[in-house]
Amino acid sequence: MSGTGQTPPLAWRMRPRDLREYTGQDHIIGPDTPLRRAIEEDRLHSLILYGPPGSGKTSLAAVIANATAATFVRLSAVSAGVKDVRRVLDEAVKAREEGQGTVLFIDEIHRFNKSQQDALLPGVEDGVVVLIGATTENPFFEVNSPLISRSRMYVLKPLADAEVQEILRRAGADVDRGLGGEGVDVDEGVPLLLAKAAGGDARAALNALETAVRTAAADDGKLSIELARRIAGGRALVYDKGGDAHYDVTSAFIKSLRGSDPDAAVYWLARMIDAGEDPKFIARRMVIFASEDIGNADPHALMLATAAADAVQFVGLPECRLNLAQAALYLAVAAKSNAVIKAINAAAKDVRTGSGYEVPAHLRDAHYSGAKKLGHGKGYRYPHASSDHWVDQEYLPENLKGRRYYEPSDSGVEKKIAARLRDLRK
Repeated sequence: MSGTGQTPPLAWRMRPRDLREYTGQDHIIGPDTPLRRAIEEDRLHSLILYGPPGSGKTSLAAVIANATAATFVRLSAVSAGVKDVRRVLDEAVKAREEGQGTVLFIDEIHRFNKSQQDALLPGVEDGVVVLIGATTENPFFEVNSPLISRSRMYVLKPLADAEVQEILRRAGADVDRGLGGEGVDVDEGVPLLLAKAAGGDARAALNALETAVRTAAADDGKLSIELARRIAGGRALVYDKGGDAHYDVTSAFIKSLRGSDPDAAVYWLARMIDAGEDPKFIARRMVIFASEDIGNADPHALMLATAAADAVQFVGLPECRLNLAQAALYLAVAAKSNAVIKAINAAAKDVRTGSGYEVPAHLRDAHYSGAKKLGHGKGYRYPHASSDHWVDQEYLPENLKGRRYYEPSDSGVEKKIAARLRDLRK
């Protein structure tokens, strides 16, 4: 029971008490893994647990708390400050003098600001405390480099559906901690449905199961597939527009476009829209993509992407999702070429490393009074004076004569461009 007299949530009650009850993450905590041996032998090192919600970070910390002989201290980065950190470190120093170690668990460590994280450094560096930091955000973005360098990082994955099902079955059968005493008849397919809806998040699945069982118990005592579906359907996809999922989903969208997979591209697009991503951000990414990954292999791609961006401003959500989808599908199936970005990057490199190469005299501005006396424009040949509107003339600085930046691919329209350039460059 909690201090308010209310029963703690099912997810809290079902936290594993030891490694035998811990489900999933075999790649880091399975038999004979270094972390498992460190826990079993109580010789833990500072570590950062990075993974999505409900993947078992806090549960693993609970297992460690029960396994270690050291004093286990828990802080939440949401409510703790620098004073709390310093208090724990001071107490840990006294405990070490008496031969007692201290393990400090900080949940949501990414919420600590720089000064709070810096306050941890002396204790972690001197071994006064063994730090366990849990975070759903990419530590390389959110945790200070000195802390990362003094800790080992373990990446937790979303739980598999079968693993979530096992956790749900255990919770449903457990009389003391779980829902085994509720007297509810659960349809056979409910655990699988709730597991799939949770998307690897055991906490979300347990919360849904608890709500469904309580609802069924207050009704006819039967937890049907239909009832479970209604309850599970209210869960939104995990997607923090300011966090790691934002970058990962955006990356998946762009890579699907680049890989010419329209089905994957429209899925990730729908994922972003459903999560509340700014449609202007999506449109900007597609406009960039149209030049970076398609370019002149299909010049219409940039026009369509720009039109979609205009439509977003003019139409707005929810209708502009159609404009975004149309553009995304076109970009996905369009011919691909990265010749544009290679050309501008190569030219930019010469600009940065060059010594301000002079503009050749025949290319200089000759329209103002006195320009001819300076030799500006002398020797310039006007291409339109030729029948095929082209003359053999050098346009690069003398030092860069013969340099080739744009090398068209043999994809789409660029195949024709490449053929024309080969003829001209002869």
